[in-house]
Amino acid sequence: MDRRSFLLGTMFAAISARVAASNSIIPLWSGPPPGGGGPSGSLQKSDRGAVSNIVVPNVEVFMPGQANGASVLIAAGGGYKRIELEKEAYPAARWLTARGITAFVLTYRLPLEGWSNGPFAPLQDAQRALRIMRAEASNRHLDPTRIGVLGFSAGGHLMGLAATRSAFASYQPVDAVDSRSARPDLAALIYPVITLKPPYDHTSARRSLVGTHPDAQASAQWSVETQVRSGCPPVFLVQAEDDPISDPANTLIMADACNRAGVPAELHRLPSGGHGFGMGKPAMPSAEWPAWWEAWLRNHGFL
Repeated sequence: MDRRSFLLGTMFAAISARVAASNSIIPLWSGPPPGGGGPSGSLQKSDRGAVSNIVVPNVEVFMPGQANGASVLIAAGGGYKRIELEKEAYPAARWLTARGITAFVLTYRLPLEGWSNGPFAPLQDAQRALRIMRAEASNRHLDPTRIGVLGFSAGGHLMGLAATRSAFASYQPVDAVDSRSARPDLAALIYPVITLKPPYDHTSARRSLVGTHPDAQASAQWSVETQVRSGCPPVFLVQAEDDPISDPANTLIMADACNRAGVPAELHRLPSGGHGFGMGKPAMPSAEWPAWWEAWLRNHGFL
């Protein structure tokens, strides 16, 4: 291959990787976030595209060529210590926009980065993002009754809280946007951290949110399954049987809580795949789950 062909190929790959280019970045708060505190300086990005030092929480909007009116808020994982944008969030945004769904990628505050509101900070950001999505719906020709959430790992924990604690006032209203509902219309939780209670409390998410030696009340308060009530949105769950990070019991616990509350839940268990497979790895069992989710989204009117 000559140099010109190589350069053209490289340019084409770069353009293809940005098919779902971000259209805008919306800061979540017009002033300092609730409670104040937090880090200073600039956003830190690892070689693998994970971000930390979240000074300005925001949503990054990815618009499809032909929007169908549905939208999804995406929260990548990282143990509440970082956010895996390149590994999880951006591939999901590209997948969604290819199917006509507008994607909002959430860069949320991390509790250990000095925010005064600690574990409330990421939930505040998630609720605010959902309210902004509804407030922006008419301007973007989106349907405010077709807003979903997608979370991976610790992001699955956060989106699980957003789905189950939508009526909880995690912060005082700051403007008219906060008059909007923070309830998503459906939730997809992929290899999520669900419970922070023993014996499944060995995760970074638990340590980041409630500390090394939390009391039983704090562990229960910040567990997703304890918040499931009748009226929570339908839930889609995926996890591998050999997940070494989030115990495979997590999705079973969530499915059981949904069933007891009468909340529709669809659970898919993969025979292998570990943790952190994002939108799936080629020729592996995890490559199958996006097709299952696509069918589920279609059944719920998102496609």
